[in-house]
Formats: sequence, structure tokens, C-alpha cells
Amino acid sequence: MDFYNVINVAHFDAGYDSLNWEERLHIALDSAQGLEYLHESCTPSIVHRDVKTPNILLDKNLVAKISDFGLSRAFNAAHTHISTVAAGTLGYLDPEYHATFQLTVTTDVYSFGIVLLEIVTGQPPVFMDPQTIHLPNWVRQKIANGSVHDVVDKKLLDQYDATHLQTVIDLAMNCLENASIDRPSMTEVVSVLKVCLPISSERQSATSTPRKKNVMDAEIPRQFQLMISGASTTSYEGSSFQSGYTGGVSEISHISGR
Repeated sequence: MDFYNVINVAHFDAGYDSLNWEERLHIALDSAQGLEYLHESCTPSIVHRDVKTPNILLDKNLVAKISDFGLSRAFNAAHTHISTVAAGTLGYLDPEYHATFQLTVTTDVYSFGIVLLEIVTGQPPVFMDPQTIHLPNWVRQKIANGSVHDVVDKKLLDQYDATHLQTVIDLAMNCLENASIDRPSMTEVVSVLKVCLPISSERQSATSTPRKKNVMDAEIPRQFQLMISGASTTSYEGSSFQSGYTGGVSEISHISGR
């Protein structure tokens, strides 16, 4: 199966310039459900630790999959956090984790907030405007000086639900709270996105093939646990906070909520 990188969807340089509002929300929901699965359904829970648009892949029906578990850590529910050197990608890195070196599942929630803003705005996490600016700060400034509509990707041509836009922006900013205790869980994120885009809403692929509702392969959890246990013996952490994992991603490392 061919997969495409969702960063190309967010920034529109791989032939997906016709993605509409509904399709973007489907991608957001797929990704959120994948993270919800890692946090809530895996035993022990899995913290991805490098959630970003380059690590979200799309199949030919634009079903999103979480990939690249090179930095992932198993998280025992008996502990409130994992003490570890901060790792991830600049622009997506949870500031609380960066400051305290205490890893929790809310680290993924923060990074997903950045992904949500990318999907809505079409902007990268850090860019020049005209000085270097972090995407959440750009969104705050735009809204403070105008309205929430000023942050929407112009390629949407104003074809979106204004109420749901506000809901998604609010959700993203909640995910980006500096204090992890103030962030929603991925289950709560999924619930909000479902309100904006009912599951019954189906989209068609480029070939008019109905979008399939994927069911998590029963074998994936076991294989995933084996993969994580093997990956955990290798250190990927460094002062750059950038994942060095560039290898191919196997089918078992593609996690989707559908």
C-alpha cells in the first residue's frame, strides 16, 4: 500500500491541493484516534513522543496512520510520568516536558495541537512572518488583531463551517496549554472532532471508491509491543530534540483509529 506524508497535505506540494474542510477533519480524526489507541488501549500505554505531520501518513483513500515509533516509550499506569531527557522535534515539543524532563501522554497531546493548527492553516510549525514565529503565537496574533477566519488556509476558499472552525481552533489551543494538567486527553480530543465531523460522514477517494472504515488488526497490538520493547533498548535522545529515525516504516507501525 502506498502512503503519503501528511505534511505534503498540510503544505500542498504533493498534488493534494483540492483537499476540502471535511477531508482535513477526517485526517485529524484518524490521527487523533490512532493516538487515543496508543494512550488508552495499549497495555502498557504508549507515548509516541514525536507526533508531527511528517509522522502521519495517508493511504490512497486519505486514511491517516500514525508512524515512526523510534522515540516511543511504554508508559506504566502505576507511574505519573517517565523521567527522561527531552526528545522530539522543535516546533512540536511540549514546553513542560522540555523544562522538567517528565514525560506523560499529554506530551503527545501538545504536539497534536500543533498538527491540528497545521491542518487548518496550511502553515508549518515555525516560519518567517517576517521574523521567526511559532505557529500557535501566529494564530493568537491573527485572531487578536482580526478574527478566527484570518488563520484559515486560503486554499479552502472560505468553504468551511464557521462554527466547527472555531471549535477546532479552540480544541487545538486547549491541547497547547503550557500546563499539561490543563490539556484534554486524546479521548476528549476525539469526542470533539467527532462532533465537528460525524463518523457517518463518508468521503470518496479520487477513484470514487467508498472510504473504508479500518478495524485495528488484532495482531497489531502484540507486534507493536514487541517492536517497542526492541526500540526501547536504543537511545535516540540528543540535544537537538530531533528524531534521527529515517528508515522505512513497516505495516505494523501504522496505527489508525479506524
